Amino acid sequence: MELQINTPALLFPAITLLMLAYTHRFLSIASIIRTLNEKLRDTDNESLIRQIENLRMRINLIKIMQAFGVSSILCCVITMLALFIDQQSMGKITFVISIILMLLSLLFSLWEILLSGNALKIELDGIRKARNC
Repeated sequence: MELQINTPALLFPAITLLMLAYTHRFLSIASIIRTLNEKLRDTDNESLIRQIENLRMRINLIKIMQAFGVSSILCCVITMLALFIDQQSMGKITFVISIILMLLSLLFSLWEILLSGNALKIELDGIRKARNC
């Protein structure tokens, strides 16, 4: 099977949109961390500490997601360059690497999404404890 130059080019919009979503998540979480940190200075709340720890893990996962996403798009560029200079085998190898990197990025994204549900659970537990007091 011969790989066409437009095949890896099809990944560009998807990767770009994913990177935009990842960056938005990163900035949103960073803002939440700043807000929780201000609240933590006023009170020593275990729930806030647990939330911040959860958010720290999510920030780290988002950085990993972004790194895999950027690596994926770089491999797409290398693939197109290889195809442009008629290096089919190199193009196929780098395209497969690009897809694997995108898969890893998506798997880390799934992990981060699952952690976000845990963050809400921590918040709801804090509300429940406050109402029971």
